[in-house]
Order: sequence, then C-alpha cells, then structure tokens
Amino acid sequence: MKEYYIDLGSSTIKVYSYEQNLNLLEERSIYFKNDFSKENGISENNKKELFSYFQELKDKYNFNYYNTNIYVTGIFRELTHERKKELVKEFNDKLDLHFNIISHGIENYYLGKAMENSYNNKKVMIINMGGKTTELITFMNDNITERKNLVIGVADLMNKFPTVNESISAVSIKEINDFVKEKLKDVSFDNDYDCAIFTGGEERFEKLTNFLLEPNDLFDDGIHQYKVSYENYVEGTKKIFFDKQYSLENLYKLMPGNPKWMDGARPGAIIPLAIFDLANIKTIIPSDLNLINGVINDL
Repeated sequence: MKEYYIDLGSSTIKVYSYEQNLNLLEERSIYFKNDFSKENGISENNKKELFSYFQELKDKYNFNYYNTNIYVTGIFRELTHERKKELVKEFNDKLDLHFNIISHGIENYYLGKAMENSYNNKKVMIINMGGKTTELITFMNDNITERKNLVIGVADLMNKFPTVNESISAVSIKEINDFVKEKLKDVSFDNDYDCAIFTGGEERFEKLTNFLLEPNDLFDDGIHQYKVSYENYVEGTKKIFFDKQYSLENLYKLMPGNPKWMDGARPGAIIPLAIFDLANIKTIIPSDLNLINGVINDL
C-alpha cells in the first residue's frame, strides 16, 4: 500500500510517497515563525495557509488517517501544552489527520537512522538545519558518538538580516557569519573531522546554483556522490549573495514549484559556514536526506 510521509518544520513542508521507494512529491514554504508566540501559536494567516495546503494534499493524494504520517518539528515544539493540544485536535477534527509533534530527541534519532553508515571509518559531522533549530550528529567508527541541538535556524537569520534577500544581498557574509559565531560561542567543537554532510536539500541546491562539485572519494554509500571543498563552498556562497546571475529573482526561477524556499538560501548557507570555521572542516558533502529517510530506514 502506498503511504505518505510529511516533514513539517518551522518553514518548509516536504511531502513524500513511499511504496517500494521514497519519493519527494512536492514542498511548500510557510514561515511559521513570523508572528508566532508560544501562548497564541502560529498566526491566523499561517494557520489558514497550513490547513488550506493540507486540504489540497488530501484532495490530490487521497490522504487519510491510516496512510499518512506527519512528523512536526521546529517551532511547534515551543507551543504551550494547551496550544499543542488545541492544534492537534483542530487538525484531527478538520482533516482527520494526526499532527504529530515530535521531540528533539526523536528527530535526532531519525536523523541518525537516515545517515547511518560506516563512512569508510571517517569522522563525520552531520548538519541538519531547519527554520528554528540545527541538529549536529557525529559519526565515528560506525557509531554515533555525539549529538548537539543548536537553537538557531534559517528563520532567525532571515528576521535578523532582512536585507540579505534584496535582489543582491545588502548585508555581508562576514556580518552574518560573525553573528552566528557569537550565538555559538559557548558550543565546543572538535577540530579533527574528515568531512561534514550538510543535509536537507543541499545537493539539489548546489547543483542548481553550480557550486564546484567534485566526485566524493571519501566513502561510497551509493547516495552521496559529490563533495565540495571549503574554499569552493565559500566561493559558491559569495556567488549566491552578490552575483547578478543569482539575484533573488533568478534564484526563484530555479525552483518554480516552491520559489519561497530560496528565501532561506543565502542565510541558510551561513550557519554551516560558521560551523565549518569553528570545527575546522575542509570538505563538505551536500545531501538531500532528512528525518523521513530515517523513518523509512527504521521501518
């Protein structure tokens, strides 16, 4: 039986189908952090768009309670207990679907399952960045050796530096990078990683924007075919900030199905850049895997 799996974060909803293989069907970006409060929940406009989108999905794919699995993360975890109960009930009453808000620990568990691999005995940092939070997992000698949950995400930088999304960024990479590093000043990092895997659609993005990718010769897992050096990651980031060929309007055109995703492209490049600096990471593996891949691997 075909089943559906939805990754619903602070700013993006990703919709997958699964029968024998996992397939990304579509995605929609909604900035739930805007006008959010723990006591009142997401804004009325965002709630209206959320419910409208899920009604569209139900009509299109025949979602029902038994074939649809929703994993909700990010900012929704910050809701008060009463607001969580109300949103779960409203979602169930209107759509007959379960709004399943999972803990940071469960999200990390599934991310670990998604990325489980020997990595040719390399020491690897996994970076999973969302709108509100960023998760770091270290793999070494076939095992998870460390997990970190960072309370910073793409939406924080979009709100702090709104001029980053002018046609050409009006804020410098250094200014945002320094801001992130200040936020992470109390977080300790090892400095002996062989590489970092940057998840959540990064391979797709780097291909679309022509980062200088090379064949991944560090490990062979049948999934991650490319790597990019630290220097070329920096050059690619400069390009999407300041090259007219990659103006925000042109970035939108690269993803016509969900152009708003590109609003997070520039600020979303800087959180990992700051981590690469702090952990002395020189090789990056772009990845499209996320927690839903871990859910499937755990079945």
